[in-house]
Amino acid sequence: MFTARLKAAILSPIAMHDFKKNSGRNPRQALDGFLSSSARSEMGSQTAKRQSLHLDGLKTSGRRVDDFRRPEGYHTTLPQTAQLGGKEKTKGKVDSSASLLHMTLPGGEIDAKAKKNRKRKKTKTPVGTWYAIRKWGVRTAMVLGVLILIVGGFLGIKAFTKIHKVLKGGGKAVALQANVKPELLKGEGDGRINVLLLGKGGDGHDGPDLTDTLLVASIDPVNKTADLVSIPRDLWVTVPTYGSMKINAVYANAKYRSLNTAPKDAQKAQNAGIAAAKQTVTDVLGIPIHYYGLIDFHAFQQAVDTVGGVDFNVPQSAAVTDYMYNEDTHKPYVLSVGAGQQHFDGLRALMYVRTRHTSLRGDFDRTERQRLFIQALSSKILTAGTYTNPLKISELMSAFGDHISTDFSINDALRMMQISKNIPGNGITSVGLADPPNNFVMTDAAGSASVVRPTAGFNDYSQIQNYIRNTLRDPYLAKENGAVAVLNGTNTAGLATSKSDQLKSYGYNVVNVADAPAHTYTKTVLVDFTAGKKPYTKNYLEKRFGVKATTRLPDNTIQATGDDFVIILGQDATTSSQN
Repeated sequence: MFTARLKAAILSPIAMHDFKKNSGRNPRQALDGFLSSSARSEMGSQTAKRQSLHLDGLKTSGRRVDDFRRPEGYHTTLPQTAQLGGKEKTKGKVDSSASLLHMTLPGGEIDAKAKKNRKRKKTKTPVGTWYAIRKWGVRTAMVLGVLILIVGGFLGIKAFTKIHKVLKGGGKAVALQANVKPELLKGEGDGRINVLLLGKGGDGHDGPDLTDTLLVASIDPVNKTADLVSIPRDLWVTVPTYGSMKINAVYANAKYRSLNTAPKDAQKAQNAGIAAAKQTVTDVLGIPIHYYGLIDFHAFQQAVDTVGGVDFNVPQSAAVTDYMYNEDTHKPYVLSVGAGQQHFDGLRALMYVRTRHTSLRGDFDRTERQRLFIQALSSKILTAGTYTNPLKISELMSAFGDHISTDFSINDALRMMQISKNIPGNGITSVGLADPPNNFVMTDAAGSASVVRPTAGFNDYSQIQNYIRNTLRDPYLAKENGAVAVLNGTNTAGLATSKSDQLKSYGYNVVNVADAPAHTYTKTVLVDFTAGKKPYTKNYLEKRFGVKATTRLPDNTIQATGDDFVIILGQDATTSSQN
């Protein structure tokens, strides 16, 4: 009520008119009757010289409504004749010597008139007390408001600056869109969002650019699930132009080679390293990599501490005891993590995901622990609402600084947050390449080096790709689950079988594999019997075989009962390089 009165008085037509009319004049006058000594006059002469004030026409005879010609200090709002002890009745008159602010306070002339024009409940609280409370409340609110703006603005600017430094953009995933049109998807697997996570030691550690942690976080935005796929750091790979090496050295070798040609272009060197790492992982797993995140030990440790640590139930297979060395403190560190509920601060978490000298499985067990911890950390961040807390975001960005790099843009990251918050804790699955019964890699030797290779043989990733593509099945392809028939229309023996196996590895529902009645097809034919009801499958098949679908079979003798799509392979399929 009092706030409304104060606001009404301040914004009254008299006050606003007087402010506009006289702004900039009489600079020696101050607010609320505080004047310099040269501007003061005696009270008696003020009464004699007072000029008439016309409130209805807002005329002041060339003067302000409130000329403030009064002694310094606080004055009551009684008319002047009453203050001087005179007997003159002043009821209903406005005293121009009283400031407009004082007249609006409880007991003032304007306040008294306002009381007559509305019904008000009686209160036993003294008017002076209400004024003091209101005055204190207004000032306190203003101070708090200013503090919030200053602190919030600082955090906002700080977070904004840091976020722009980290989220530079460059990657792209069509699946981030709310409504994905089929023609925008380049190929199978593009319906998911695949992020390559690379962890390195950073400055001050041995092999600072060796990416000893390699994980792919694959998000299904349709079914609101996610999978974490770990890649053994010792996997032996052959990289075009760079040669053969362990996969954890791909980023470093590409980066250093770029620095040799352009020593001052650090960003170009990092981009070269990232590009090589992303392409190598794509070649191994057979899925597209849309984004990357590169983080060093410092940022990982700080991130865990910023969210208050991580708690999760450690299975017996992930329990570990190891005697390690802390490169930061240059002191021994004893890591002891038993089975059951455990709490991890930043340092303990870092040591837990790094140790690998714990069993005969070595690096395979380490990748399992990494997936378990990342799952727990992701759940903690999502459930704690960290990404909606400006202070936490600012702290995380400060911790990351130059210790993290990614090609997410700000908009991409915001969209990822929207999708991720809908993924439940039990919606994150851990996927390993050496977890029984899915044993697709094994230890071996490459020269004098102990390495990991595919069980199918060096550089043969067919089994791995088949497993990963089906595990991380494209959600749009899986949702339509179109029945596909593959017919060989050439004289190349086994062509239909090899192509059908390839399609199955991507998660296609291949229901029939056979020879076509004729083997004279030069160009592959794709027939769609769904009347456009399965557009995503149609889009993928068209792009895979480089043809446009028709709705009629070229040969009436072909039986296609129950098939959604029929593919008649032509001679062009024998030379197709698409995998």
